[in-house]
Amino acid sequence: MKKLLKRYSPKPNDLKNHKHLGWLSKHLHNASLWNFNRKSISKAFAVGLFCAFVPVPFQMLLAAPASIIFGANLPLAIALVWITNPITIPPIYYGCYKLGAWILGVQIETDFVMSLEYAWQVFDTIWQPFLLGCLIFSVVSSIIGYFSVQLIYRYRVYRRLSKL
Repeated sequence: MKKLLKRYSPKPNDLKNHKHLGWLSKHLHNASLWNFNRKSISKAFAVGLFCAFVPVPFQMLLAAPASIIFGANLPLAIALVWITNPITIPPIYYGCYKLGAWILGVQIETDFVMSLEYAWQVFDTIWQPFLLGCLIFSVVSSIIGYFSVQLIYRYRVYRRLSKL
């Protein structure tokens, strides 16, 4: 898997002359953004999963600078944002709303319809539980993702060393 990801991810030298990337272009030469090691992949899972549940369009635009700030693997963090895509967003965001409503003790709309039009009509009553649920999903998934990758790497090292 690691070889496949390395083969298809862009190389830092390919990005040297991309002036349209603005302030990001001078930071894209950081080796940790392109390495596939335990630290950069763990951070990429944390960044990508956190940004995936932030309810804004173009979550990749949040994941890219966050990857640069935290030294996470950039292509992986951006790819993980696509966990929430046009197909998965409705059930995920409904789950976020239900979690936030349960925590806040808010009654869930009984005539709930999963549509954008309905969401705009009742936005003033659902925004607080929705945003709380999204925040909880973001934080919990990023923590689970980070430590899961750490655990998997350590398990693989243990298994490799036990065969010696």
